[in-house]
Amino acid sequence: MASGHETRIDPRAVVNPAAELDFDVTVGPFSIVGPKVRIGSGTVIRSHAVVEGNTTIGRDNRIFQFASIGTDPQDLKFAGEDSKLIIGDGNTFRECCTVHKGTEHGEGETRVGNGNLVMAYAHVAHVCVVGDGVILGNGATLAGHVTIDDRAILSSLVGVHQFCRVGTMTMISGGAMLSKDVPPYMMAQGDRATLKGLNLVGLQRAGFSTDTITALKASYRILFRSNMVLDEAVDTVRKEAADVPEVDHLVEFLLASERGFIRC
Repeated sequence: MASGHETRIDPRAVVNPAAELDFDVTVGPFSIVGPKVRIGSGTVIRSHAVVEGNTTIGRDNRIFQFASIGTDPQDLKFAGEDSKLIIGDGNTFRECCTVHKGTEHGEGETRVGNGNLVMAYAHVAHVCVVGDGVILGNGATLAGHVTIDDRAILSSLVGVHQFCRVGTMTMISGGAMLSKDVPPYMMAQGDRATLKGLNLVGLQRAGFSTDTITALKASYRILFRSNMVLDEAVDTVRKEAADVPEVDHLVEFLLASERGFIRC
């Protein structure tokens, strides 16, 4: 274990000597840190947390009591392979949340970016990719191979089917069940979830310009509220909002969807 003078490990914690802890890491009482764990400076692990597996954690993260980070995936195909969990900087993992490492049947790793909030009892399964600034509400659950793009908000008890993608700046209402992709900048609600319009409040709070929001509104009407088939709607949107990057991102998301995407 590599440690600086400011590293604080409670004597009641169990930290494997092979673990790599940077300076100014705190490990609270009764927490367990495994031998292949690497933890960046400023990260605080509170009491009774478990961090194990081939797990790399960046700087200034907060891991609350009874969280389980980097443990084996809940995948019947998992055969003990040395898969990975990679976590960035400035994340918060609240009580009893679970974040599992990957499997060899995907990219071999689970990734969590920067500045995310994973609330109590939320679950991030194997080979998920969580971007930056994402909020997973209490009890929100990601099945395996799910991708959550930057700044998406999944409210409490949202369930996401495996291999789904949730686009950037989406707002998913509490209890929603997602079995298809959710396009960026949208609100979704229900079981099975459907679109409920643009995430206007989120876009405004994020500082999107009036022109961009107007272009997204027009694109939403064409793509999801008209009677056009997708190819025709995409061509129309591209002609009317060719210089708006957010509209282009929305269109490319729809065209790249493999599971299909939810509609109104």
